[in-house]
Amino acid sequence: MHLGALFIANHVLTSGSIRDTARRFQLSPSTVSTAIRNLETELAMKLTERTAGELVTLLASDRVREGLEPIAAAIAQLGQLTGHDSAAADAYQAWASRIPVKIVTIERFLEVADQGSINRAARRLRLGQPQLSLQLANLEKFLDARLFERQAQGSVLTEEGRRAYQIFVTISQAWDDLKASADERYRRTARSLRIGSIIPTGSESWVARCLGSLVSEWNARRSNNTISLVSMTADDLREALKSGRIDVAILDSVFGLESFRHRELLQTDMVVIAPPQSTEMTVADLVAGHAICMPSPRTGLGHAAMAFSAERAPNRRFRSQDITAADSLPVIVDLVANHGYVSFLGRVSAMPIADKVRIVDLDEHVPMSYHVAFNHRKAAADACAVIIEAAARITSQSLSQAMRQAEEGARESAA
Repeated sequence: MHLGALFIANHVLTSGSIRDTARRFQLSPSTVSTAIRNLETELAMKLTERTAGELVTLLASDRVREGLEPIAAAIAQLGQLTGHDSAAADAYQAWASRIPVKIVTIERFLEVADQGSINRAARRLRLGQPQLSLQLANLEKFLDARLFERQAQGSVLTEEGRRAYQIFVTISQAWDDLKASADERYRRTARSLRIGSIIPTGSESWVARCLGSLVSEWNARRSNNTISLVSMTADDLREALKSGRIDVAILDSVFGLESFRHRELLQTDMVVIAPPQSTEMTVADLVAGHAICMPSPRTGLGHAAMAFSAERAPNRRFRSQDITAADSLPVIVDLVANHGYVSFLGRVSAMPIADKVRIVDLDEHVPMSYHVAFNHRKAAADACAVIIEAAARITSQSLSQAMRQAEEGARESAA
C-alpha cells in the first residue's frame, strides 16, 4: 500500500463518497475506487458496498477509519517536514493523495535506522544492498532531505532523518495494528469450512437436519476446521461457490454446476402443498381457488415450478403474473398452513410438514434432484460425504414415518 492510497481511503470512509473524494483530490473516481479495493484486499474485509447506486460504508469501516487516523495525522506531519503544511487545503490534499511511498519502503528505512548499517539491514531483510540503497535514495528524493550520514562505522540518521523516523514509526505501528486484526481474521477464515445451503423449510426439514448432523458429527471429530453456515438462493450459492466465499453448497438444481465438483444428494418429485382445510383434489382446482406463493426463479425449486406453470397448467391465471414470489420457505409454509395459499415443494421437503399442510400429487411426474457441490479442499469433500450420508438416513426415516402415518390413517378410516 502507498501512503497516498491510505490517505484517499481514509477520506472515503470519513465522507462516505468516492466522487466527493475524487473531486477534492483532483483524481478520477476509478483511482479512488482502486485505493478502497486495495485496502479491502490488504485487510481481508469488505468496507463498502453499493446500494441503489450509492456508496454505503459497512460497520467494519468504522474500526478501520479509527485505525487510519494515526496514519492521517502522521501524513500531516510529513507535510510539515516537506514544506507542504503551508499550502492551501486543496493543494495539501492533492499532494497527500499522491504520496508514492510504500509501507514496505518505510519498514526498510526503519530497519536501516535501527541497524545503523545498510549492509546489516540488507542481510536481515534478505535484499541486495544496491536495491536497498536505491529505495533509500528515492525516499530521500521524495522528501527532498538527506536522511542518513554515511560514515565508516555505518549509517547515522541526520536531523531530518530523526524527524522522519518518528513519523514513520507512527505509520508502521498503526499499519501493523490494522494488519494484525486482518491476519487473525484470515487465520480464522482459513480454518473455517464455509457451508452454504438452500433455505430450509423449517427446523424439521431434511436440509436443516442434515446441517445439524454435519455440525454435530464434525465437532465430535474435533476437526481443526470450524464450520460456518449460511442459507441463500441457488443463484447466490453458485456465485458464492465460484467466488470462493463458500466451500460447500447444497442446491435444489444441477443447473450451472458443470464447472464444480458435485454429487447428487437425492432425487424426489414436485408436489403441491395446500391449506390443511382445503378440499380441492386437482392442481387446476387448487390454483383456481387459492392465492399462489412460491420461491422466485432464482431458486431451483422456483425455476422448476415456474416452468411447470408456464408449460402444463391449463388455468390461465396460473400462468399470469398473479403469483407472489418469496425466497423464504418458512414464510411460504406459513402462508399455506395459515393463510389459504398454495405452493410447490419437493416431496422430500413436504413430508416433514405433512401435519401442517395437505400434500397433493401433480397430474404428471415432475422430477427434482438435490445436489451438493464443493471446491478443492479436502475438508469440503469430507463434509460432503457426511451430508450425503445424513441426507440418505434422514429422508429414509421420513419416508418410513410417512408410510406408517398413512397406514394408521387407512386403518382409522376403515374402522
